[in-house]
Amino acid sequence: MKVTERSELRRLPKRGSHDSAVIHEILDAGFLAHVGFCAEGQSFVVPTLYGRMDDRLYLHGSAASRMLKHLDRGVPVCVTVTLVDGLVLARSAFHHSMNYRSVMVFGTARMIADECSKIEALRTISEHLIRGRWNDVRGPSENELKATAVLELEIEEASAKVRTGPPLDDEEDYALPIWAGVLPLELTPKPAVADARLASDLQTPEYVLRYQPGRK
Repeated sequence: MKVTERSELRRLPKRGSHDSAVIHEILDAGFLAHVGFCAEGQSFVVPTLYGRMDDRLYLHGSAASRMLKHLDRGVPVCVTVTLVDGLVLARSAFHHSMNYRSVMVFGTARMIADECSKIEALRTISEHLIRGRWNDVRGPSENELKATAVLELEIEEASAKVRTGPPLDDEEDYALPIWAGVLPLELTPKPAVADARLASDLQTPEYVLRYQPGRK
């Protein structure tokens, strides 16, 4: 993947990668992104769901969304996705950290106008969130499509960073009588709660029962 000054890894570059396979793997494991951009001299960072297809990210929201309208002007955008895998508890306050996987994407976005392409992008977002759901639900109506804006963000540049392993203390601190290690963390689904107005004979779909974050 192309690397310029804006995507070059400077801080702890040994933890980083510009490899597309690494970047795609992290993007596919997440579903919540933070979109950063500037509008009229003010910086904004907006959380949103996303979907990925090849080297493109899809973002969606209300057709009245200020963020989507602004990004459609071709302004530079930065999208970040972070997965936290554990708290790293060191012997010193200074060396506390976390184990994580993260991606930073740079590019410009465009609004999808073609109806078929728009529906396909919405399908990509839905299937990225929970595979199998799109085929079960009612598709968007004409009015719903008009009320929804979908952006395609070409991944022009991206970088990934990953930290794994135990705390890295100063050598003299290893003798301190202080517990140190990693507290693993993961996003775990709980049993699904059926809607109160659901017909009594409808069973919970297998893709809901078997859902695990990051397993598409």
